[in-house]
Amino acid sequence: MIYVGLGANVPSRFGSPEQTLEAVKTALSEAGLAVVASSRTWRSAPVPVSDDPWYCNAVVAVETDKAPREVLDALLAIEDDFGRERSVRNAPRLIDLDLLAYDEEVIEEAGFVLPHPRMHERGFVLLPLREIFSAWIHPVSGKTIDELIEDLPTEQQLNPIEEGAA
Repeated sequence: MIYVGLGANVPSRFGSPEQTLEAVKTALSEAGLAVVASSRTWRSAPVPVSDDPWYCNAVVAVETDKAPREVLDALLAIEDDFGRERSVRNAPRLIDLDLLAYDEEVIEEAGFVLPHPRMHERGFVLLPLREIFSAWIHPVSGKTIDELIEDLPTEQQLNPIEEGAA
């Protein structure tokens, strides 16, 4: 299965960050990435901690016949279409799409690493991912998702903000 992290903390042309995440799910399907499961939307404090607005985050599982690099290219194209501008690292953004994992693939190329190199440090990725695949195991560390969640820094703050999954 292929997992994609969704995040936003400023309004877009689609409305609030929550509305933007819903619009992204449609855009994923239109790009040939069929959404087969979705976590709830979570509200999370920025990482690293800052005075920026809190994020809305979710994780979706998608199916496609696209290769990993093609999936990443599709995600970047959606970000561009939604109006994402890249400035400084960790700046507020109207959309952020991360290819988290592609089956059990482990890829380390310039500018492209799978699984996502920081996903194991982020509660806003791991908690939503556990909602849709509680048996996920990190293909590099071999740790279960529950073990990864136990290792998270305690200062990360997040809460689910909507009901319903999958």
